[in-house]
Amino acid sequence: MVIDFAAELWVWDARRVDTWTFVSLPADASDEIRERSAGRRNGFGSLRVRATLGGSTWATSIFPDAASGCYVLPVKRAVRQAEALAPGGTAEVRVEVVDL
Repeated sequence: MVIDFAAELWVWDARRVDTWTFVSLPADASDEIRERSAGRRNGFGSLRVRATLGGSTWATSIFPDAASGCYVLPVKRAVRQAEALAPGGTAEVRVEVVDL
């Protein structure tokens, strides 16, 4: 399953000091992922993905966010620096879910 979307980068409030930065996957894609991954039991409800943001591609995981009901993708500092992005900026993102 591949999802292409644009999203704003945001900082997780609980870890503002560490500037953990994420983008939220669209609600409809999150619903489909949840349906297709029903019964999987990875840590924190995570699913393995291959993410692409601009010219950067990396392996990581997406996590369910109870507050929004969407999955969230962490965007590591090296990617943000390589793509000249900061929290509040908008990124074009591709997520390929590996665990389906």
